[in-house]
Amino acid sequence: MNLLGEELASIIAQEGPISVERYMSICLGHPTMGYYTAHDPFGSGGDFVTSPEISQMFGELVGLWAAEAWTLCGGPQPSRLAELGPGRGLLMADALRALRVAKSFFSTLEVTMVETSRKLVAEQQARLIGVGRPVAWVDNIEKLPPAPAIVLANEFFDALPVRHYVKTDRGWCERQVGFVDGRFVFGAAPDPEPYLKADAPVGSIVEVCAMAQRMMTRLAVDVVTHGGALLVIDYGHTETVLGETLQAMRHHAFVDPLENPGEADLTAHVDFAALGRAARAAGARVHGPVTQGAFLNQIGIGRRAEALTRKATLAQQIEINASLKRLTSEAAPTDMGALFKVMAVTRRDVETLPGFLELENA
Repeated sequence: MNLLGEELASIIAQEGPISVERYMSICLGHPTMGYYTAHDPFGSGGDFVTSPEISQMFGELVGLWAAEAWTLCGGPQPSRLAELGPGRGLLMADALRALRVAKSFFSTLEVTMVETSRKLVAEQQARLIGVGRPVAWVDNIEKLPPAPAIVLANEFFDALPVRHYVKTDRGWCERQVGFVDGRFVFGAAPDPEPYLKADAPVGSIVEVCAMAQRMMTRLAVDVVTHGGALLVIDYGHTETVLGETLQAMRHHAFVDPLENPGEADLTAHVDFAALGRAARAAGARVHGPVTQGAFLNQIGIGRRAEALTRKATLAQQIEINASLKRLTSEAAPTDMGALFKVMAVTRRDVETLPGFLELENA
């Protein structure tokens, strides 16, 4: 057992079984042994690949989307762009490079990166040297400047810890992680949760990400109060359904989430319906969700790919077209173009945004 496993086992021995939410929080965010603290998860040498790493087209188009959304949201000055959980900083670097053509937006642009990992902050700072605009870092959304902004959240909400509730003969009980015979196991709390009344067979699981809903509420209140927009891109489902989606990824393969704590990425699919409900309750307008394939196609990824291939070698053309397909294909439910969804949040008076036009005109 690794050191973080020993620490978790000690916590359980002293306090009893812990919630799935707490287990995820410790595995991902432990100050010295957590996954995001001690590992470099991104790219072919890490555990997973994100859209900005697949192709520069992704970040470029998201950047240009931000400029157009800013105009539709009233275009206050100075302009602001923020990113939640920016990873290596690739999306922002590509976005800022593309945004140089949007001179009215770029000329007064102020950038804020929301990042908790010191290691990733250092990598982002190195990548964003010389971007031509001031960039600041904060470690949580509470420290975002109280002003209009376009906020980007690409694969951010999926990494937030979730709670599980399992239907038992006693009712809905919170699913917990215990330590039995030298290994971590799932179990259920002895007392049922009185506020859960959903009708479902014994053994059913409800997955709830209260942290995601709280963050969405905060971000939506900011949008309603100050203006701007929030763009969420993540893998998940458009309806709230029974079942759990907790998964662990290590070296680009799925592994047991209870083995080797802190050494695998723990995520859960985003419940876009729940996020939408939280945003609307805060007084915001919700655009989407739509599939990533539909969003990227509508904002011009096909045209961007054509432009890149005109000046590319044959090998580069093949790579560009392969990246385009990977980002947009909806041939199977697990393809990125279908699995990933896109949703935006604005004030109620912003009636339409690029990427959501077909849905909003329907």
